Amino acid sequence: MPTVEQARQRMDDALDAMRREFASVRTGKATPALLDTVRVDAYGTKMHVNQVATVHTPEPSLLLIQPFDKSLMGAVERAIQTADLGLNPSNDGNVIRVPVPALTEERRKEYVKLLHKMAEEGRVSIRHARRLTREELHQKVKDHEISEDDARKREDELEKLTQEYQAKIEELLKHKEAEVMAI
Repeated sequence: MPTVEQARQRMDDALDAMRREFASVRTGKATPALLDTVRVDAYGTKMHVNQVATVHTPEPSLLLIQPFDKSLMGAVERAIQTADLGLNPSNDGNVIRVPVPALTEERRKEYVKLLHKMAEEGRVSIRHARRLTREELHQKVKDHEISEDDARKREDELEKLTQEYQAKIEELLKHKEAEVMAI
């Protein structure tokens, strides 16, 4: 049953991509994942913050960034300011402190809408994986590689798998939505 296993792999990949997207959505507390999208001009190229510095969260509302190379302090600070994350870093010469302000109710609701959009993209990816697998099964029946009964059994497995992954997406969405709305 390689096609159903391939579908499982595709659905796993879609779920992982959605988890990464969800991690980039800001909640009320500071996490190093907030800076995953920030790119720093360093050594003549654009690099992720975590490639040029260590990022710690000593407090729930503070990020502490310590560049490996002190000459990159200004570049890291500028990159965070221009990333349009609503963060205002301060540089004391040794570390960069980034206070993470509390979210307003309006901003929380915007993030929830964004989460729902991301979840829908995840659902679409899951359905796409199902469709590709069903097409492969129908092609195998057409080519007389498997019987129609076998194809029907595999389609039933595929449907159960799809429902399982849809439920995982709903669970992730519910959890992240509660995290964003928590004050």
